[in-house]
Amino acid sequence: MRGSSRLGLVAAAATLLASAPLTAIFKQWTWMFQSFLVVALLAGAGLLLRWWRTPLWVQPLGMSATLLIALTWMFPSGGELLALIPTPDTFAYFGELMSGSVQDVRSYGIKVPDTDPLLFITVLGIGLVAVVVDLIAVGLRRPALAGLPMLAIYSVPVAVDVDSVPPLPFMVGAIGFLWLLVADNVDRVRRFGRRFTGDGRDVDIWEPSPLAAAGRRLAIAGVALAVLLPFVVPGMTGGLLDRQNALGGNGNGEGRGGRGGPPGRVDLFASLSGQLNQSAVTDLVKVTTNDPNPFYLRFGVADRLHGGGFGITTPTGRPVTRQLPDPRQTARSGVSHTTYQASVEITSGFNMPLLPMYLEPVSTSDLDSSWLYDADLRIVFSNRANSKGKKYSFDFVRANYTPAVLDAVPPLAADHPIRQRYTGMPRVPEVEALVAQLIQGKKTSYAQVRAIYEHFSQDNNFRYSLSTEGGTSGQDIVNFLTNKVGFCQQYAAAMAWLVRAAGIPARVAFGFSTGTRKEGNTYVLTNRNLHAWTEVYFDGVGWVPFDATPAASVPGSARTAWAPDLDAPDPISPSSGSNANPGPDSSAGPRDVERPERDPDAGFAADGGTYQRSIPVWPWLLGIAVVLLLGLPALRRALLRRRRRPRKLAAAPAGSVTAEPALRTASMVVVGEEVEQARAEAHAAWDELVDTLIDLRMRVDPTETPRTTADRLIRDGLVDGTAAEDAARLLGQAEERARYARNPLPGGQLTEPLRTVCRALRAGAGRRVRVVAAVLPPSVLLRWQSAIMRTSSRFVAAAGVFRTRMSVLRPRQWRRLAGGRATR
Repeated sequence: MRGSSRLGLVAAAATLLASAPLTAIFKQWTWMFQSFLVVALLAGAGLLLRWWRTPLWVQPLGMSATLLIALTWMFPSGGELLALIPTPDTFAYFGELMSGSVQDVRSYGIKVPDTDPLLFITVLGIGLVAVVVDLIAVGLRRPALAGLPMLAIYSVPVAVDVDSVPPLPFMVGAIGFLWLLVADNVDRVRRFGRRFTGDGRDVDIWEPSPLAAAGRRLAIAGVALAVLLPFVVPGMTGGLLDRQNALGGNGNGEGRGGRGGPPGRVDLFASLSGQLNQSAVTDLVKVTTNDPNPFYLRFGVADRLHGGGFGITTPTGRPVTRQLPDPRQTARSGVSHTTYQASVEITSGFNMPLLPMYLEPVSTSDLDSSWLYDADLRIVFSNRANSKGKKYSFDFVRANYTPAVLDAVPPLAADHPIRQRYTGMPRVPEVEALVAQLIQGKKTSYAQVRAIYEHFSQDNNFRYSLSTEGGTSGQDIVNFLTNKVGFCQQYAAAMAWLVRAAGIPARVAFGFSTGTRKEGNTYVLTNRNLHAWTEVYFDGVGWVPFDATPAASVPGSARTAWAPDLDAPDPISPSSGSNANPGPDSSAGPRDVERPERDPDAGFAADGGTYQRSIPVWPWLLGIAVVLLLGLPALRRALLRRRRRPRKLAAAPAGSVTAEPALRTASMVVVGEEVEQARAEAHAAWDELVDTLIDLRMRVDPTETPRTTADRLIRDGLVDGTAAEDAARLLGQAEERARYARNPLPGGQLTEPLRTVCRALRAGAGRRVRVVAAVLPPSVLLRWQSAIMRTSSRFVAAAGVFRTRMSVLRPRQWRRLAGGRATR
């Protein structure tokens, strides 16, 4: 095995070893198997390309094409050709996977499950790094620089996981990088031949020299220092002292779930397992409103349900500077609305692409068009800005209704778009059995929701805790319903799941509880007011909030007439038409759901049950470009065939031209332009015959005379039949006369013979050969390859001449660098 081939395999192995820290992100090992397969295919493609001695710039292109084919095979869209050739549908599906990866990154905490979007983006990233590492380490012979793309892989888990990557994966990646450096060093030494000591003893190539041994010792010491230093230095992420200090921390109230993080970043994922890490109290939002009894301030919605909980759908919408939907226009009988105004000031501690607002804003001020409003999720978001330091005002409406109004709402039809979108869920028999027991005998949707809501009470042994308890069922939802211990995210996700199991649309909302009231109508919301609750959809009323988390454990908790505090000694008595019990949206019915306009700055793709997903234009353009590129050889071949077509004699009947009559007409005298025209036609006909032989994978011997070639075609049976044999002899004689005789055969006699011979040659070739000859004619590809090689040779020669001339013009000390020679 040559040195470059060996180094290419080592580069592929080093890339895989560098991806070891990704084990801190994924729950399972699927990504590793897929990445190993892709990197192995890329390494094989690199070996073949270097074995064929292709130019350096062709190698990354060939490996990138291999990566595309591998991704098409692993993540098919269903519209591929032969299951390997990508189509515009494939690229559209890849775009959806990339958009889905953004959603999953926002939805899941560490460790993430094996979702197709996350696997796709991981395999794609590792494959691209493998291509770059191969180009730098093998093509450019700069293995030290190959550590930069390998470091990019390592930086991903370090940036995502706040607890840092364990030492072992870092050591594995470092070993891969050192292996690449050693392999390159050994290959360079081998180029000098065998090594000898000063006394003439032969030294094996693997025997370390004193300098190499010192380098290895320094490398080992550097890796050990990098691994051990964070454990003993205070303040570094994941340090030993930090871990010990963190053991004594505690907190209460609401905050983000998962594995912690900055208090101003909220993980919009309503998980059913995990722990709540509460840091010190931090002011996040200050809101001033003329609403005497404000409800929860919301900023996010999670509506995608999977086995681990609720995740978010990428929002779409139009700028808030346009007119927002007004729920008062479609209010149900018995539902009234009151208009209020609020001003919000966000501190530097809350930094998200979402703005906190009360439900149903109808107008905004002090916000530009970069902020968009999703009329389905009822949230304000941006793809270019964040909420840090924002100040804005908005008008909003609050719905006022009673439990009797909700109880009179009929169930949604099975084909209702809201029900289809917000009732999807995994099938869990334990959940279905519990829901069937709870809603037994309940006739209305509100009665069923109220029965599920009342299940999460202290009477049923539910209690609040900053952490959940494990279980043996294998289902987080079953473990929570069995252990009955958790915090706001668990309660909100569990109730939404049970409501969906009853066939009623439900989702999880994120926001702030009412907070602490300061002077006047100003409320200060801290990280301990971060909260999650359930929203249930009622036709004609909208999304109605239900907070199943024990009220005593939620700072700033608010309860309503339709969802009272079940654990309070004196439950809230219903009061018809009371503004103190605010109701949310009444405009989410099918008659008034306003489809958001696609904004050019949206950047997100819509995702959801019955909503149309717009296909991006660039996959179609890319597909058309690929088809055009693949069709260029066939087009070039057709143009050559048309240009070479000889003139046809008007008086000669088809198939009547044979070799013997042609010889008798050779005595005709042709002069001037007719001679040159006849000679050009003979050359064109012969060139077309030779290209046809090349396209059909038949032997072409440039040392043969045209007549000998024609005789060989007849002798080998490539042209069969009297007419085909005579036509082949005529073409050979015509080319021979055009090359060597003073007077060629008269023009216009080669059209039918050329067609006859080509038809006979195609009849003797296989179907696959004919298809390849039509789609990717080898004659054109060989001609282009020869042109590229000639151009490359001329470029190299010109560069050498330029360097030589520059070395003459430059000073002597520069001449050594320009010419690569030592000066004396």
